[in-house]
Amino acid sequence: MESGPAVFAGAVFALFGAALLVWTGVRLSRGEPVADGVNRVASATVAGLAGILALVLGGYCLTRL
Repeated sequence: MESGPAVFAGAVFALFGAALLVWTGVRLSRGEPVADGVNRVASATVAGLAGILALVLGGYCLTRL
């Protein structure tokens, strides 16, 4: 019964992390800023780390079934 919330949380984290990484990559490849008014390298680094962290958390949730 407790595996339902873990699957849901894992899927949400994994989808969010993957979407954030794809969005960041597309913005960088087009030469557009990731965040307005912030250094391009710093904002891309923070967004990339957040995406990777979300993927890791999603994988953690999905392996704890």
